[in-house]
Amino acid sequence: MTSVLSFRVCPNFPRNLDFKSRFGGRIMCNLDGDNPRALYPGSVSVNGVPVAKESEKIGSSVAGVNGHVGGIGGEKDRDKRKDSAQLEVLWDDGFGSASMKDYLDIAKDMTKPDGGPPRWFSPVECGRPLKGSPLLLFLPGMDGVGLGLIMHHRALGKVFEVQCLHIPVYDRTPFEVLVDIVEEVVRKEHASSPNKPIYLVGDSLGGCLALAVAARNPMVDLVLILANPATSLEMSQLKPLFPILEALPDELHNTVPYLLSFVMGEPVKMAMVNVDQKLPPSRMLRQLSENLTALLPRLSVISDIIPKDSLVWKLKLLKSAAAYANSRLHAVKAEVLVLASLKDNMLPSGDEAKRLSRMLKNCEVRTFVENGHALLLEDGINLLTVIRATGKYRRSRRLDYVTDFLPPSLSELKFGFDQNSGFFRWVPNFTSPVMLSTLGDGKIVQGLSGVPSEGPVILVGNHMLMGFELPGLVEAFLREKEIMVRGLAHPTLFAPSSSNNELSSFDYARLFGAVPVTASNFFKLFSTKSHVLLYPGGAREALHYKGEEYKLFWPDRPEFVRMAAKFNATIVPFGVVGEDDLAELVLDYDDLMRIPVVNDVIRKSVDEAVKVRTADEGEVGNENLFLPGLLPKIPGRFYYLFGKPIETQGKEELLRDRKSAEEMYLQIKSEVASSIAYLLKKRDEDPYRNIIDRTIYRLFSTPAQDVPSFSPETKREV
Repeated sequence: MTSVLSFRVCPNFPRNLDFKSRFGGRIMCNLDGDNPRALYPGSVSVNGVPVAKESEKIGSSVAGVNGHVGGIGGEKDRDKRKDSAQLEVLWDDGFGSASMKDYLDIAKDMTKPDGGPPRWFSPVECGRPLKGSPLLLFLPGMDGVGLGLIMHHRALGKVFEVQCLHIPVYDRTPFEVLVDIVEEVVRKEHASSPNKPIYLVGDSLGGCLALAVAARNPMVDLVLILANPATSLEMSQLKPLFPILEALPDELHNTVPYLLSFVMGEPVKMAMVNVDQKLPPSRMLRQLSENLTALLPRLSVISDIIPKDSLVWKLKLLKSAAAYANSRLHAVKAEVLVLASLKDNMLPSGDEAKRLSRMLKNCEVRTFVENGHALLLEDGINLLTVIRATGKYRRSRRLDYVTDFLPPSLSELKFGFDQNSGFFRWVPNFTSPVMLSTLGDGKIVQGLSGVPSEGPVILVGNHMLMGFELPGLVEAFLREKEIMVRGLAHPTLFAPSSSNNELSSFDYARLFGAVPVTASNFFKLFSTKSHVLLYPGGAREALHYKGEEYKLFWPDRPEFVRMAAKFNATIVPFGVVGEDDLAELVLDYDDLMRIPVVNDVIRKSVDEAVKVRTADEGEVGNENLFLPGLLPKIPGRFYYLFGKPIETQGKEELLRDRKSAEEMYLQIKSEVASSIAYLLKKRDEDPYRNIIDRTIYRLFSTPAQDVPSFSPETKREV
């Protein structure tokens, strides 16, 4: 596949620079090939087709979009050239199509001296973003090349206007002037689109640059994504070596690239980027070995990226950047997400992330245990996934969980359910969910063919303990029907995370469609013809007490029926069982409240939590949020039965007559209870209900989701 990396320069550089404002960068072709070519404006093409029009040549005031040459700013012109198409469920985000090897191949050509100043470029592989996409500025680390997002270009380019800052190898622009260059673009963009956020992704040195710009522009809506920011330089493990590196003889400088490569990143993680982890171990190791063999000879390029004179300058630049940013942290009002590597051999990034979270007013942290300093060039880190999962992606001043939602990509599905070691992977893998649905004639069949594919559809069912049924349900709809089910969830899931760990189960819930349960979100989801997942029993069912398995705690009011009727939505009642085959509830709310200290913690969490229901709604209004004590069992199996779809189209009486709505509400509740009873009886006929039998079967036959079960039959025949 041929791809292109194009440079575009912002036409207005600071006047105090001695360089002329001219195009100095090259446009790389054949990203996936062995011999990348350098092209210049006017001759840029992909497979013989020009990608830069004459009107888009350097110096033009026409604003550019991803992959095009031009200035930055100018919302009207930019929107004319945008693609208004929406992303499809399980779209190809291209993650893993580029790697550290590609970075070094392209950087080798970009390091050739051209006498030019720092400039902006937009990679053509980013493509055209969706209409209304915000601007994302990438601020590079010590290398200055601007290719630190090469693994993420295709994904980010779908939903951002990506601009990367390139600082030539022999450039000696002071840090304060670099701040001016970024600030000028930020202010122009804010002037043309004041209601849009501007994203600053800062890598190491770039993190200091992003913080400095944010401190000087507190009124601009900025979102900062900081990957191992260099604000902790004074505490660096390598600080004692800085004088030695500066005094190193020229003949020994060739050893520096190999030293830096192991200090700045984890070579194995870099080589694992495009390795299929579902391959047999022998083939996976062979592919990893081939990648490492191809990567190591290219490390000498680092000596071209950071020659000795530049290394001395970059160390001084780092010191001034860290001092400048640290002195202005109190002025940062922007939304900040810090990504910290715990195996960073260059900076104490884990400790620095904790410090920044204390000092900055609106800061969240995610740490990555197995990654090194070059976090964005290593395996397992999909930047767009992190941005989305942490609730940082938005197109306006306030996050809209419906209109700002992006469907999961194919790589996110694979990572979330095949490679991730958390809740979203182990529950479906251990429980091998059985999906049954009911056709229009009442026949129960394997799979989800009985659930309508066209929305709006509302799935109404029972919660099992702690929502254990959610991952299996979401995965089944994605794999079988390529439908993103939007679950209405308790607002607690969307509160800023106090955990500093990698993506949590709450993060994955947001990534795979969870929406805060509010009337306005309910309305918007139906308006967009979504498949909505609703649990009328809410937190009371998910955190039930001992002896309350499969008991429904629904409010008396037919809350969702009239809303469904307003949009002619189809209602699909469903039941799910299996929690008692997974774990035994040994400590419920009543038990925990008898334990000193623990009861104080629970009372505090209950008092601080947002209330979805009130006490006058009966038992369902008893929203005591707590973490129950569970005793694991040898895993059994989860069973889902989606009942016969109930149409509301043409039933205007549901809107006018409250009694009619209540009758349908009771019918739906009865269908859910009936489905639960059916599954509890029929699961005894499943020869693979036990995980041992399923595991043996899977060793020789099929994936977890395809293990057979009992033969379904209509409820009337039970």
